Amino acid sequence: MARAIWTGVITFGLVSVPVGLYTAVENHTVHFHQLQRGTADRIRNRRVNERTGKEVSSEDIVKGYEAAEGEYVVVEPDELDEIAPGRSRTIDISDFVDLDDIEPVYFDRTYYIAPRGKDHTKVYGLLREALAEAGKAGIATFVMRGKQYLTALRADDKVLVLQTLHWADEVRDPDQELPELPSGQADKGKERDMAIQLIDALDAPWEPAKYHDTYQEKVRELVRAKAEGQEIEAAEEAPQATNVVDLMEVLQGSLDRARGTKSKESTKSRPKPRKTGSKKKTAPRKETGLQQLSKSELYQRATEQGIEGRSKMSREELIEALSGTGRRRGAGAA
Repeated sequence: MARAIWTGVITFGLVSVPVGLYTAVENHTVHFHQLQRGTADRIRNRRVNERTGKEVSSEDIVKGYEAAEGEYVVVEPDELDEIAPGRSRTIDISDFVDLDDIEPVYFDRTYYIAPRGKDHTKVYGLLREALAEAGKAGIATFVMRGKQYLTALRADDKVLVLQTLHWADEVRDPDQELPELPSGQADKGKERDMAIQLIDALDAPWEPAKYHDTYQEKVRELVRAKAEGQEIEAAEEAPQATNVVDLMEVLQGSLDRARGTKSKESTKSRPKPRKTGSKKKTAPRKETGLQQLSKSELYQRATEQGIEGRSKMSREELIEALSGTGRRRGAGAA
């Protein structure tokens, strides 16, 4: 069972609910120790005086801000503690904004939020359902471990999710930072149309479990192979940049390959028809295209059509509800 890394309360208006903050992700990177070549001796990092070369204890280390070249303003650790805003116990929501309006570049780390005790689950659930139905995110600030964070509180399937955001002055302007950017007017010829067709051909539902960190898998394989004295197979070189002259040919080849792959996958996944001696009544056919939508997209459609109880529906239940709504509306129009 995970332990809360922060505890406090969420407040919105005059409502408050005690919560705990939990890490939502874990790192799967393969970690190495530093060794001296030819030995099993570990290498340790030490703090040394740049001028004398002697090691300095942590008690004798202070922070210095370089005001001018070679001139420092020294700041003691306790001076920073005196001006720090303490360990805040409150995630105070000041605004509710459309979740889609937050540009992805602002998102940083993700945490789960859970109620602290059964007595607070009702208020917690109320906030989660309200955020889910409104499609909003609560913007708030809070302090953890001596640092203030800007955050977005949003609803997930069953829990509230808190995502720390970068401050506005931390996000760089690409127009000022990047050396080369395309002109404002995009090409509207055949190449653009074919690029759109290629995107459509590679369109797929979001299934995070089908993606794997192949590099980390190769690192583990490398370690295993070296431990067993086996040879190591080098990776392929990166592909060459596409020549503008050959762009149409490359796009067409990519499109043909994508369509061929999709055709094979659909043939494999298509169930074989079952033979039966008697005719049976078939269930009403679901609305074409709904199966291809994610749960969030289905939920948005259910919101637009005013389907009651949608916040508690599973993905299949949303599909059934949307299919029924479509048929009723069609009959009414007729």
